[in-house]
Amino acid sequence: MTRKNAASQKKSLNSENAFHYMMLAPFLILFFLFTVLPVLSSLGLSFFAYDMISFPKFNGITNYLRMFNGDEVFKKAVVNTLKFAVVTGPLSYLLAYLLAWFINEFNPAVRTVLTFIFYAPAMIGNTVFIWQVIFSADSYGYANSFLISSGLISEPISWFRNESYNFIILAVIQLWTSMGISFLADIAGLQNVNPELYEAGALDGIKNRWYELWYITLPSMKSILLFGAVMQIQATFSIGSVITSLAGYPSINNSVDTVVSHLLDVGTVRYEMGYAAAISTVLFLMMILTRALIGKILDYLGK
Repeated sequence: MTRKNAASQKKSLNSENAFHYMMLAPFLILFFLFTVLPVLSSLGLSFFAYDMISFPKFNGITNYLRMFNGDEVFKKAVVNTLKFAVVTGPLSYLLAYLLAWFINEFNPAVRTVLTFIFYAPAMIGNTVFIWQVIFSADSYGYANSFLISSGLISEPISWFRNESYNFIILAVIQLWTSMGISFLADIAGLQNVNPELYEAGALDGIKNRWYELWYITLPSMKSILLFGAVMQIQATFSIGSVITSLAGYPSINNSVDTVVSHLLDVGTVRYEMGYAAAISTVLFLMMILTRALIGKILDYLGK
């Protein structure tokens, strides 16, 4: 190849790259303005005392010291958040995949109907009213009405104001509402596994579906599984508004308060924006560390 041809090819490549960058520019600009910049602003604000009225005053790491040494509600909220994440996160993630794997075996028409049914919770904008009706504290609530008519209880139970029931009920609600996106991604991933891999696996001695799942399907869906894991992390760590709507804030003895519900109280009720920014920074770091751990697990599965 002559020097002239090489220069011409390099110029053409640069022009093509410039076109790609130009097409990506609108998204990158919006992503920076509405995602990166708010995160950086929140990180910076976490080192200030700010009440949205007076000018921000730098206070160093005081917000973080207060968070871990003086805020008992925050400590309980972290424990509750991790409990919800551990209980609902892996279970929802596993159930979403198993349901997708099972439904994928049906013919296209049945698969479409079942996919819609299981994805429906993710499309419903507000499910709080449904659960309020089911677990109403009076005898008209479906749960209390059924138990009273069955003779199992003699008076209504205040479900969300009782520490014996509120966590279990809210965990089930979170499990029900958080499966949709992961489930839909898993269905799409299963549809795009190269069928020739299964034929090659059969020739290599893979004789049952479980071996196919472990050695072919899961490694082929690594990127989809990672996407589902990221969405599940976001869902489990950001639970807050549903709990506040059902159990109130503060909940009974702070038994189901989460980091997000505490953050909303600090930021939107007390207007301690610097402290709220510090809480959001710690929550962000918790999500990053969880994402890294799940990435390591998926790397192991892909080997």
